[in-house]
Amino acid sequence: MKPPVSIGALTAPDTAHTRKAMALVEHIHSRPMMAHVHRTWWFAAYLGEKRGLKYDPEIVYLASLYHDLGLTEPYGAGQRFEVDGADAASRLLLADGYTKEKADLVWDGIALHSSGGIADRKQAEIALIYLGAHVDVFGLFLDEITPSFVDDVLQLYPRDGFKLAFQQAIAEVARKKPQTAVGTGLADVARRHVHGFDCPNVCDLIDHAPFES
Repeated sequence: MKPPVSIGALTAPDTAHTRKAMALVEHIHSRPMMAHVHRTWWFAAYLGEKRGLKYDPEIVYLASLYHDLGLTEPYGAGQRFEVDGADAASRLLLADGYTKEKADLVWDGIALHSSGGIADRKQAEIALIYLGAHVDVFGLFLDEITPSFVDDVLQLYPRDGFKLAFQQAIAEVARKKPQTAVGTGLADVARRHVHGFDCPNVCDLIDHAPFES
């Protein structure tokens, strides 16, 4: 059995649940996306420690590793990719004996991970998934993390074309389920990467509501 991974003063949780999560994401994700979900954990954990937050590391780890399940073929369903991923993670954990209370926090962390202004005002576990993912995707909050820690994370989990891989994964979801892109960043990605993409404009939806004014 491999020892748990450590970077600086932080060590990844090592439990039966986290080992299964690690094996699943290594199987289901492309290399760039697999590295992204790992980096999400490390950046989340760093910010959690720096900000003095009290949180359950296992919950944050599981939600980090599972947060993009909804972008994969086996776990994408009919909802927003965040909700598909949250549903899949909850099913996997509950089937494996995880408590409903903890599974619910994982669900919330995944479902809300793209919802800035909401997730960061919820429980620490939920906020940290949003923070960690947004460090890695947009570079938000990067000024709170030491360059040496970032370098160490990238050494273990290199980006390897992540920007394009992530946009392609988002675009594929928007292509298959354009209704889930309305009013989200998926529409921006799809308009750039999916030829002929179109989805309703929110203004049109308001104008066409069945009321006179």
